[in-house]
Amino acid sequence: MDVIDPRAGEVPTRSRADSMSKIDIEHVEEGFPEKADEQGTRNVDQFGTQLGYPPEERKLVRKLDWHILPILFCMYYMNKTDQNAIANARLNNLEKSLHLKGNQFNICVSVLYAGYTLIQIPSNMLMSTKKVRPSVWMACWMMAWAGVSAATAAVRNYHGLLAVRLLLGFAEAPFYPGAVYLLSLFYTRREIATRISILYSANIFATSFAGLISAATFSALSGKHGLEGWRWLFIILGVVTFVIAIVALWMLPDHPLTTRWLTLEERQLAQDRMNRDTVGLQESKGAIIGFKQALVDKRLWLLVVLQNLHLAACGFNSFFPTVVKTLGFSTTITLVLTCPPYLVSGGFAILLGYLSGRFNERTWHITGGMLVALAGFIIADVTLNTAARYIACFLFATGAYSANSIILGWVSATCGQTPEKKAAALSIVNCISMASFIYTPYLYPATDGPRYRMAMTANACFVTGVIFCTWGLRVWLQAENRRIQRPGAEHKLLYAY
Repeated sequence: MDVIDPRAGEVPTRSRADSMSKIDIEHVEEGFPEKADEQGTRNVDQFGTQLGYPPEERKLVRKLDWHILPILFCMYYMNKTDQNAIANARLNNLEKSLHLKGNQFNICVSVLYAGYTLIQIPSNMLMSTKKVRPSVWMACWMMAWAGVSAATAAVRNYHGLLAVRLLLGFAEAPFYPGAVYLLSLFYTRREIATRISILYSANIFATSFAGLISAATFSALSGKHGLEGWRWLFIILGVVTFVIAIVALWMLPDHPLTTRWLTLEERQLAQDRMNRDTVGLQESKGAIIGFKQALVDKRLWLLVVLQNLHLAACGFNSFFPTVVKTLGFSTTITLVLTCPPYLVSGGFAILLGYLSGRFNERTWHITGGMLVALAGFIIADVTLNTAARYIACFLFATGAYSANSIILGWVSATCGQTPEKKAAALSIVNCISMASFIYTPYLYPATDGPRYRMAMTANACFVTGVIFCTWGLRVWLQAENRRIQRPGAEHKLLYAY
């Protein structure tokens, strides 16, 4: 059956059902077709995933990269910069200006994630229905959080800060799960970990340069027009965020068959290659059915626990300047010293994501990163030596951040039988795992400094739990693959681990 693409005039494109009948049956039931080498062997890996691309597909992937990744990177950079600006504002007397007492600052940090948990799932479900254009949806939410972030400069007390942080959580929530879902619509299992790692590195680099940006802002603008430096910081970030949101309206894609900057042939190729890379591809049955399919997939809940533990171990993010300040340097030097650990961790995360996709392997890559983080948390827990603790900052930041792209890519590949199920699964994992940020701020009470033993011990336990969950999922998927394989079906598309 041919359907008319509403954006393409009278040129017909294949429906998902036709793509399944022509691609899914051929690639999954009869064996995955691929280029043959001189010996006639099939060019797929042990999971049936295609290794080589024809020229037109390589050209498409490059085009997707140049159109999608730069704008998503910039958007996520500002997402995390706006979100975490409060950590640096604390070093510029925010608590004193707003008369915060006790754990009120910690509450303002954690309340943002309460807003996160309520919006992510319905947002991704709506995006998967194709009733909204992802480009417009995500850009408009970015404009909203730009306004809320800038409004932080106007707060005068604890209750005002609490309100804008809650609203900021609501406004920022749709972006990250939506961005990961958008990537999962265009990139295969071998490609997506690298792309998510590039996206996630925006978080790392945002935190890295936030200290330098804040130090420059505080130094140059404190007292100008009667405003403290931290207020200027929120104003500047809000304006920059709004400008990027306008650009995003034009650069972001929508769905493979409706992205305006792809040709008709490229649109169909983009859809077809995703169909043939999906284990257990099914016909779409709507957002509600997709949500129910995700909820009853038991593997999803192990992935939820895995990502929850991983993000709990990353809970130091909002308190990293505070941890670095325990080294005993001035505020300006402290902000500068937060930069190098994040630069290293960003580069390592991209490298690990690339290698994971290159070898189509998850378990050992996640385990390696978590062992590096574990070493860092242990060192920070047992010593107050300045050099050792700074090295520990490098280790736990590098190791903890390295696994995020691999885990989310694993979710997409394991629970992506339909676009709606994939969207629901990604938002469920992200929503519940982000809830860890509601309680992790309470692991860093000021009275526990400078060692922050409770936090470092808890973080060591979190990364250990990540390792156990990773290997548990590996064993589970190995069992799934044995059930998928039938006698004589050597090239069945299998779950990667």
